[in-house]
Amino acid sequence: MTAEPVAFQLFRGAVRSALHLETRDLYEPADPDWNEWRSGHRFDPAERWAAFHNLVRETTGRGVAVRRARIVSEPINEYVRFEYDVTDPHNVAAGEQVRWLPRQQATGLLIPANDFWVFDEQTVLWNFFDGDGAWVGEERVDEPELAKACVASFDAVWGRAIPHKEYQPT
Repeated sequence: MTAEPVAFQLFRGAVRSALHLETRDLYEPADPDWNEWRSGHRFDPAERWAAFHNLVRETTGRGVAVRRARIVSEPINEYVRFEYDVTDPHNVAAGEQVRWLPRQQATGLLIPANDFWVFDEQTVLWNFFDGDGAWVGEERVDEPELAKACVASFDAVWGRAIPHKEYQPT
């Protein structure tokens, strides 16, 4: 039996918020969903991503705010286009609020070097990737002061970012 991912455990325990900051322009280059999309096949995330989307629906149904901010280089690359294309019918439909910040507009913001989730302003879940974008691990840190700093960084990005429905990628 496979253990439930740490992020899923943290979602299940969240009572106020789950914040996610993404800063890379490429993730998981070997991902079959990404590669199918590149070949023109529009897979059904309802099948493949059902566990995560159902978890988001359950979480937002309990009144927990789930927000995702993505910092992206413009003009966007093919991978960010893939993310953009699947966001509305899947992430947003599941209850996530998603915003996009063109990297040029992030100048002056203090942003951690790694992507992260913050749950209830208490727990940080760092996400680590290699230089090509492959996921290499995560680290849970239960340090409220660190979480506060990450929330401040996220909020600064969120304040400048463009809501998904208004963002027009270039």
